Amino acid sequence: MTDDPQEQIVWEGRYITAKVRGQWEYVGRARGIRAAVILALTPSRELVLVEQFRVPLGRPCIELPAGLIGDDDGSEGEDATTAAARELEEETGYRAGRMEVIGEFWSSPGMVSESYTLLRAHDLVRVGQGGGVPGEDITVHLVPIDTLPAFIAERRARGDAIDGKMLLALGPHLL
Repeated sequence: MTDDPQEQIVWEGRYITAKVRGQWEYVGRARGIRAAVILALTPSRELVLVEQFRVPLGRPCIELPAGLIGDDDGSEGEDATTAAARELEEETGYRAGRMEVIGEFWSSPGMVSESYTLLRAHDLVRVGQGGGVPGEDITVHLVPIDTLPAFIAERRARGDAIDGKMLLALGPHLL
């Protein structure tokens, strides 16, 4: 666009920045922070999921393991694969023998400029309990891939939120 108005920062916190460009209002990650999302299957074909209370939703949410890249002071140039490996182990207790980058995707491009790198974890080994860092209170779920639609339906019926990225795993069942 040649007549594209300048982006204006309305408010900036440690992790989120509210912006305006013309008549568009949107948010993004502060300081260029991005996210890593991990698709992980155990050797017995169980999808590794996490459940975490999400304050903006006011309820637990079922999600793929994920975390921020370069969000700690001094880690601004962190690689997505390094962050994904760290987050997978912290949240789920699984260590990947190898991480494969699938690509970069945008969460909700109509209102959020945040992107995330989707990675596939290979050669998983259980090395701990997971649960995240103190205060995250993450519950790990190992869901046989064939029972995923029923698991999601049951969790939705309980009132849990379901992250939109779960459509990735549900895709073959929906199509």
